[in-house]
Amino acid sequence: MKNTFGNQVSLTIFGESHGPAIGAVLDGLAAGLPVDEAHIARWMDRRRARGDGLSTSRKEPDTVRFLSGVYNGRTTGTALTLMIENTAQRSGDYAKTAGLARPGHADYTAHVKYQGFEDFRGGGHFSGRLTAPLVAAGALCQSILAAKGVRIGTHLYRLAGLDDQPFAGGEEKLAAQLAALEEREGFALLDPSREEAMKAAVRSAAAEGDSVGGILETAVLGLPAGAGEPFFDSAESVLSHLLFSIPAVKGVEFGDGFALADQKGSGANDPLAVQGGRVVTLTNHNGGINGGITNGMPLVFRAAYKPTPSIYKAQHTVNLASLTEAELQIQGRHDPAIVPRAAVVQTAAAAFGLLDLLTARFGTLWQREGF
Repeated sequence: MKNTFGNQVSLTIFGESHGPAIGAVLDGLAAGLPVDEAHIARWMDRRRARGDGLSTSRKEPDTVRFLSGVYNGRTTGTALTLMIENTAQRSGDYAKTAGLARPGHADYTAHVKYQGFEDFRGGGHFSGRLTAPLVAAGALCQSILAAKGVRIGTHLYRLAGLDDQPFAGGEEKLAAQLAALEEREGFALLDPSREEAMKAAVRSAAAEGDSVGGILETAVLGLPAGAGEPFFDSAESVLSHLLFSIPAVKGVEFGDGFALADQKGSGANDPLAVQGGRVVTLTNHNGGINGGITNGMPLVFRAAYKPTPSIYKAQHTVNLASLTEAELQIQGRHDPAIVPRAAVVQTAAAAFGLLDLLTARFGTLWQREGF
């Protein structure tokens, strides 16, 4: 089993949902980078469950402890290890249904892969709980990128079939939208007036013992042209690898994505021009990437999240121990919609992936201000 992403900068995630702790190891960071623990805590708070009927009632403080790689508030240049304690496990909820594979989860496939030795409690290593260390690591990566002029933001493009307004096409308007998202409390929306309808849809599904899914859209400003490799380490490949590692992500598209399949080349191509002494595209149908390499325009991509598979309705399943069919009525604490909490997770994944790509392009010292 491989738990490490990245080339020039690597990220290893460890732990299980009901183990004593979860965490991450970041390697490949330059020495001397500031580590803003308050900034990381704000990102962790955005991911945190509120116990408000819109997310799981499992509430964790998610305090991040640095075990290595940080001294006097700056990176040392060696492996940075961070840990988050699990403090609110209720493993008994899962003991009641042990052996019954939850539909939509990794219970069956994990049982096959690990021959029954997997930690099934709360989904073990497959749980969305493992996105917490990703967020902590991503917050640090994002602060490094922000110091280099790269800005990232994610909003609820769609939730329970209800749409937010999309990101703007122009860089100036997009910059204003990203700034507003950074200050936004509650759902990550570009049009806050749509929040109550989305919340009502989530609560309605929860009242039925069901769940809903949605789409998150991310935009990145300030990316230089030239990051990414053709074919196997293309910008799309690196980011998609990370995005598909977020539990529940089932689809990823860049720019106009699947809609390009219905276009002619004359409509899908982005005409080139020179503005302010730099090459730009007059449209951005390809989402800021050509040939797997960033072109300097805004990077735009979306990820589709399936409805949370943990639902309280009775479901048909199998008993893995006896290989007999059975009915499952799950217990435990589960999100009726993970999409609102996943917005910061998607931003974190993008921040790590982009830092890795840019470090490959410009070198480790580029990460520091003044280089």
